[in-house]
Amino acid sequence: MSSSTISVDGKSVELPVKEGTIGPSVVDISKLYGQTGMFTYDPGFTSTAATESKITYIDGDKGILLYRGYPIDQLAEHGDFLETCYLLLYGELPTAAQKADFDYRVTRHTMVHDQMNRFFTGFRRDAHPMAIMVACVGALSAFYHDSTDISDPHQRMIASMRMIAKMPTLAAMAYKYSIGQPFVYPQNGLDYTSNFLRMCFAVPAEEYKVNPVLSRALDRIFILHADHEQNASTSTVRLAGSSGANPFACIAAGIACLWGPAHGGANEAALKMLEEIGTPDRIPEYIAKAKDKNDPFRLMGFGHRVYKNYDPRARIMQKTTHEVLNELGIKDDPLLDVAVELEQIALKDEYFVEKKLYPNIDFYSGITLKAMGFPTSMFTVLFALARTVGWIAQWSEMIEDPSQRIGRPRQLYTGSPERDYVTVAQRG
Repeated sequence: MSSSTISVDGKSVELPVKEGTIGPSVVDISKLYGQTGMFTYDPGFTSTAATESKITYIDGDKGILLYRGYPIDQLAEHGDFLETCYLLLYGELPTAAQKADFDYRVTRHTMVHDQMNRFFTGFRRDAHPMAIMVACVGALSAFYHDSTDISDPHQRMIASMRMIAKMPTLAAMAYKYSIGQPFVYPQNGLDYTSNFLRMCFAVPAEEYKVNPVLSRALDRIFILHADHEQNASTSTVRLAGSSGANPFACIAAGIACLWGPAHGGANEAALKMLEEIGTPDRIPEYIAKAKDKNDPFRLMGFGHRVYKNYDPRARIMQKTTHEVLNELGIKDDPLLDVAVELEQIALKDEYFVEKKLYPNIDFYSGITLKAMGFPTSMFTVLFALARTVGWIAQWSEMIEDPSQRIGRPRQLYTGSPERDYVTVAQRG
């Protein structure tokens, strides 16, 4: 094993270097404090590997995203979401028999406890669907006591299946409740994504027929969002899980983190930006605003914290967007016109090229979901639905890791040094 040497106050300390399968090596600083009495300082942990994982790999400079070694574009093009779920959970693509069994088990867990219906009535009708999701997923631990013992592999498996299966049902219920329509129960004869579309858009007054183009497009969106390495919400799930919290509580914590506009709310922000621009002829005005450091306006849906190249998910999402708009007969969508023009500018304009501000997945997904009929308040809910399997896979990996310990980040303290208490009468 190779090593790295760090010098602190004239004292040299040798630290081991660990090699990954692919990607950069890491310097193991776990014993740095014990040997030097010093910590490292890394706000946002952007230069720190908090865990070892076999699930997802990202190379931001090359625009690569792999699930268990498989390129994201191949999975989205040729597979379906539940196949991707199986891959993330178990490490390999399923055989035909394994996939049939997995699909069957997920389908038979889609119902939620009937008392959950009453739980919803406690919310105001105008409650944000994400607020409802945080509460409802956390409440699952109150309904399913038989799958909260994290030391039992069987209970962990049952909890995992339940969350993957029930998340679409809860998401659809949150949507239906927000628009004042009755809940639609799942149908075992439909596939995962078609079932979700029916639960969202069917009404008791008439039959609902699932559009296969829209179902396939949404399924692809779910695949693209299924996991994304150690992002903020995944790290939240792992940190919550490191304390031994039950899996439902951990996923609820992940949903709460995902709600933030800097994370899961980015596609909603991108759509609002396109609506603000309005028409292609106004693009130069907004491009100038974006380049002006003194102007608060920022182009949303461009660039990525991780991808310094073109977001590999954006290519698939762009194709999917056109398929949906063509299927729905939306030929002259002003938002798409603005999006296409902006994309061309971003790929050619020296300012964007120099700063590597390429269109990301949020740039296209907002337009697609809006065309399908989802309100912007549901965008992050759909993200949470898709990401649930990634969170569960990461949580399971952490639980089974023998080196796992409770998360406890350190700090650089810059507050007051020790001082004596002064009574109220003595304070000036």
